[in-house]
Amino acid sequence: MAVITQFVVVREGVEKMTFTSKKEADAYDKMLDIIDNLVPFLMDSDVELDESTSEKLAFYLASKKDELTNLLKGGTTVKAPADPKPKKKATKQD
Repeated sequence: MAVITQFVVVREGVEKMTFTSKKEADAYDKMLDIIDNLVPFLMDSDVELDESTSEKLAFYLASKKDELTNLLKGGTTVKAPADPKPKKKATKQD
């Protein structure tokens, strides 16, 4: 018989997700905390969003928080394409 350790994220008495590592469970729990804070923030905006759409948007933003943080700091998520052709050296013509 095998012994399996599981970490279960429970919110308001509802099992949300089960993980095999505490680190993953903690990360998911933190993401749910972010979502809980984002939903009211989105609902208070001038954009007309229903609760379901706000929750989906909050989940998306929370799951992409590192990229979003980078964007809010003025960064970009799109990497510049590599130049496939090397540039020719300028030659001096007489």
